[in-house]
Amino acid sequence: MIRFTKMQAIGNDFIIIDCTKDSPKYNYNILSKFLCDRNFGVGADGVIYFFYSKIADIKMKIFNNDGTEAEMCGNGIRCLAKLLYERNIVKKNYFKIETLSGIKDIKIIIDNNKIEKIRVNMGRVIFKANMIPVFLSKNELKEELNIIEINYKNKIFKFIPVSVGNPHAVCFVENFSDFNFEEVGSFVENSKYFPKKTNVEFVKIDSNNKLRVKVWERGVGKTLGCGTGAVACASVAIKKLHTESEIIVELDGGKIEINEKNGEFFLLGNAEFVYDGVINKL
Repeated sequence: MIRFTKMQAIGNDFIIIDCTKDSPKYNYNILSKFLCDRNFGVGADGVIYFFYSKIADIKMKIFNNDGTEAEMCGNGIRCLAKLLYERNIVKKNYFKIETLSGIKDIKIIIDNNKIEKIRVNMGRVIFKANMIPVFLSKNELKEELNIIEINYKNKIFKFIPVSVGNPHAVCFVENFSDFNFEEVGSFVENSKYFPKKTNVEFVKIDSNNKLRVKVWERGVGKTLGCGTGAVACASVAIKKLHTESEIIVELDGGKIEINEKNGEFFLLGNAEFVYDGVINKL
């Protein structure tokens, strides 16, 4: 029997399993792929397993719906943070969660005795090609922002690779109607440039402090929202286009706030409980 909680943040949905007392006796890759199946399982973009940590308050492991493990997830960590706080598993407003991409500082923002927002310190965004990682020839490497030109069906897309603890490829577009972003996203995810594959974001600039973004998520596909993707887009917009350091990112599932301060990026948004459930047989 496996007990779980279903939660979502801007349409990005997760199955969360408490492993602090007992872990599922299954391979996490296979179990996650089964649970995420929307026809035969519970259905979700990913599964989060959480444990006690020796170096933080809690440790999280997150798996995509194809069974692959991800380094980090901005929406997923907010869902977990809200669950930990509301279930009194962590009994403080400030705490730390260990992830594959490092320890993340969490702040629960309360207003009128309710959680208004969850703030995650996402740290510094990485632009160096070998740290993302991305394969580029010496002639292609730049000191600041690298640009990869990818030809898909005779249309050139210019992607800027960055890492927010996981790899991203950011492309600025005039509109979303001139191309099929799912086709291009899938093609770029599996491009030869990205040895660990990549998340793909297409960005339209609405104003100096507002971006509209469509996401093709590595190991998941089309998603309504992506927290690390929102940070990736905001970081490139600030660095390349000199937009404001406080940015609203509008995704298909809703809006999220990104603030930059002294080179660190903060992700602010809420998360929602969907339901608790039990799986008796696998």
